[in-house]
Amino acid sequence: MANQIPVTVKGAELLKAELQRLRSVDRPNIIQAIAEARAQGDLSENAEYESAKERQSFIEGRIAELEAKISNAMIIDPVTLNADGRCVFGATVEVEDLDSGDVATYQIVGDDEADIKQGKISVSSPIARGLIGKTEGEVAEIMAPGGIRSYEILNVQYI
Repeated sequence: MANQIPVTVKGAELLKAELQRLRSVDRPNIIQAIAEARAQGDLSENAEYESAKERQSFIEGRIAELEAKISNAMIIDPVTLNADGRCVFGATVEVEDLDSGDVATYQIVGDDEADIKQGKISVSSPIARGLIGKTEGEVAEIMAPGGIRSYEILNVQYI
């Protein structure tokens, strides 16, 4: 299937948990808020009603988006990967910036999972695209906003 979205096991769990919360908590709460706002009478000047309807629209849209992502998800467990030491989706990669000497560790994840504070970079980010396919000891040349950066791959793990 061409429109499959790669996602780690943890990422899929987070998507499912958000969907469950939206369906079981947020949706019933907003339906209740709409009912309460309706009970106040004239809806034409009822800010609570308008706000609740807007929130309901957002929740229903997000539920549809999550359902589509989950149904198209290609769940990848990094632990089961056998990529012969190459940087691939799901891999955790330790790199050294050859210009600054800084060492960083990144896990290459799906767009929805990316969180630079947790060291999770999107598979579609420039850094991840530069690392994909490379192995330990190789240098990745990555186009950054300030110019080309060189990163030596120190370690590749599937954890």
